[in-house]
Amino acid sequence: MFTIIRSGMLTTIQDLGRHGYQQYGVSVSGAMDTFAHRIANLLVGNDEQQATLEMTLIGPAILFENDTFISICGADLSPTIDNEPLPLWRPIFVRKGSKLSFGFCKNGCRAYLAIAGGIHVANVMGSRSTFLKARIGGVQGRAVQSGDQLSSYSPSPYITKLIERSTCMMTTKNHLPLKWHISYECIPHFNKKHTVFVMKGKHFSQFTRDSQEQFFTKPFTISMNSDRVGYRLKGTALSLAEPKEYLSEPVTFGSIQVPTNGRPILLMADHQTTGGHPRIGEVASVDLPLIAQLKPGDVLSFQEISVQQAQRLLLEREAMIGVLKQGIKLALKGAGNT
Repeated sequence: MFTIIRSGMLTTIQDLGRHGYQQYGVSVSGAMDTFAHRIANLLVGNDEQQATLEMTLIGPAILFENDTFISICGADLSPTIDNEPLPLWRPIFVRKGSKLSFGFCKNGCRAYLAIAGGIHVANVMGSRSTFLKARIGGVQGRAVQSGDQLSSYSPSPYITKLIERSTCMMTTKNHLPLKWHISYECIPHFNKKHTVFVMKGKHFSQFTRDSQEQFFTKPFTISMNSDRVGYRLKGTALSLAEPKEYLSEPVTFGSIQVPTNGRPILLMADHQTTGGHPRIGEVASVDLPLIAQLKPGDVLSFQEISVQQAQRLLLEREAMIGVLKQGIKLALKGAGNT
């Protein structure tokens, strides 16, 4: 059990999404940064699909009412327990009565808090993810609020052993990070300027030659009018070679639409299921977690990539996660048995 003392700017419960319902107009939703979400779960012995807390820019304050293990991955929102900074990307034992707080955002935009066992909320259409616009999933379809009391499922057997062992070892401190962590080389690093891999969209050829060139050579800035549905990009206006109306077609996380004002919109996890604007590009899946860590004012540039290159990069990422998964599992089992 844990209690939300302060909710933060936008804290929602997310998993890997609500798949199979877009034909009915229901967005996939889910974690914006699936890489950070997955690793956070693995670090506390959870299945990758288990629900985590997605925290945006300003994190919450949380009181833990039982001994457990947590991990925090993604953006650095200055987490602390008893005013002591917590490391990211590693398992941390927390004692009953510990208060987790967050300060200012040092880098990135979204952090993910995984709790051993996974967060216990209702499964709606195969997912615990919060879809704010439809008010489904998570806690009554809304962001978490001060006073919310949430519980977790039972941890895996080797995490249960590790909790028992850690409880016996603790004396005065309320938390204890394990000595090992995710390798520096495997951790994404965020800054205010990024190059994002993009494939040409279905309607790329219908834009003017000048717009095609500027799309891949000019930077764009994420506007304040951006959220989990989409990022509105400020920069050179893009235009079609000839005015044309389009029928609504399926869109996805990473689709880049260009409305009549010429300002691109990069669709995010809570995007609508169909769109009637021309699509100039599609972000490679491997870079979607990177996009999720950008915030208003950050700058991005697009670099063309082929479908085959995008597939290869994604397979390489998945292979790396597979290696991390095996290594984490062995390390947790070893820690629980020593």
